[in-house]
Amino acid sequence: MLYVDIVIALAAIQFLVFGMQVGAARGRYGIKAPAITGNEVFDRYFRVQQNTLECLILFYPGMYLFSGHLSPEWAAGLGAVYLIGRQIYAATYVKDPASRSLGFALSLFPIMILLAGGLGMAVWHSIH
Repeated sequence: MLYVDIVIALAAIQFLVFGMQVGAARGRYGIKAPAITGNEVFDRYFRVQQNTLECLILFYPGMYLFSGHLSPEWAAGLGAVYLIGRQIYAATYVKDPASRSLGFALSLFPIMILLAGGLGMAVWHSIH
């Protein structure tokens, strides 16, 4: 479970960094709170943060389900792929939103595997 905990903490830190990037972009492009639009590049930073939040709500339970019912090591490995995918997604989305596909896929597929595997094995364990 140690590796799972490390990946979970890194995902939280990554999200925090994305939030700090939004704050920096807010200042750089003159977007005063509470506005969340007004400059295309700022909007991209904001969308990266929001999309990451949308992913985290699925990622966290997937990590714990998969690690508890299948394998903490495999969960951590899939989590590492997710983290790399989020980083690629952020870099490509800010540069050109049309180029985000690889990063998005590297984020989404691990989440799907974590949730499906964890849920599947939880159900299996409940009936056996």
